[in-house]
Amino acid sequence: MNTEPGHTAPERVRKIIHVDMDAFYASVEQRDNPELRGKPVAVGGAEARGVVAAASYEARTYGVHSAMPSVTAKRKCPDLIFVKPRFDVYKSVSGQIREIFAEYTPLIEPLSLDEAYLDVTENLMGMEIATEIALEIRAKIKAATGLNASAGISYNKFLAKMASDLNKPNGQAVLTPRVGPRFVETLPVKKFHGVGPATAEKMHRLGIQTGADLKERDLQFLINHFGKSGPYFYGIARGIDERRVKPDRVRKSIGAEDTFAEDIHSFEPALEGLRPLVAKVWRYCQTHNIRGKTVTLKVKYSDFNQITRAKTADKPAASETEIEDIIALLLRPVFPAQKSIRLLGVTLSSLEQAGEGPTDDLQFALPLA
Repeated sequence: MNTEPGHTAPERVRKIIHVDMDAFYASVEQRDNPELRGKPVAVGGAEARGVVAAASYEARTYGVHSAMPSVTAKRKCPDLIFVKPRFDVYKSVSGQIREIFAEYTPLIEPLSLDEAYLDVTENLMGMEIATEIALEIRAKIKAATGLNASAGISYNKFLAKMASDLNKPNGQAVLTPRVGPRFVETLPVKKFHGVGPATAEKMHRLGIQTGADLKERDLQFLINHFGKSGPYFYGIARGIDERRVKPDRVRKSIGAEDTFAEDIHSFEPALEGLRPLVAKVWRYCQTHNIRGKTVTLKVKYSDFNQITRAKTADKPAASETEIEDIIALLLRPVFPAQKSIRLLGVTLSSLEQAGEGPTDDLQFALPLA
């Protein structure tokens, strides 16, 4: 290593673990009710306007997944068993898992109740091999909660996140600095963490199908087409992600959006498409005991132009129905629309803890997907 004046020592390769619980909500329900084990289970409401919050692996084999309308889920899997969510239980179990993480590192960045990044480059156990740390953590989670966790290990957050999906459920995978860039080249961009359906579709129109295609585009091209996300895409296409693991992430808003398989032209289908998004936002509010005063509607048209409409109430929204009513109020003037709509989104901001005054520095995990 060259340590002469004018030279700096190369930065130590980071060791990042992404831990992701397997079908968390549904697995907790199956753990606590033996009659549900081995059966297709959906956590959520079975009513006509209900939405699936989580699905067991048995249900996923039928194509049931989170944020799916309950009527659609039941149609795909007639034997599907609906269970009402118990967010207090999920939060308690998440606390147990977080305590295990803290035995190894203070650098913990929760993404939701069931997943987190851990930086174990320098860890409290003095262990050198990150894969062994991941094995220990998963074993301790199993012993403490009876639940399975999967893990991805790599030298950055993007690849650790991608690796955690490779051997699910109840497995782990590692992507080393030698393997990582080649792995990214073979991966379809639609599977990239951070590339949503709308962005993937835009990449496809630009002839970008895989990581290798993305790598061929220069930085300026990506900035021109994807704005501030361009440098991020340029980096991950090369297996580079400099983002640090940040404990206690700060969020000032909660949002959810969806790109539809077919463009929307009228009010009722648009409102129907927004309901699962409102439900997702409200689940997050319930889980973290927070409320928000400002509801924002996002509308993206088929030509990719977009508008937003917002309403701020005197008091925080107290129910899912209240948020939906505001969204309907904001949506109504959009129609009749001169152009078809391809994407809709809902955001809740001006957040505060339920029963307390407003705060711009809430510290909590990101919403569950």
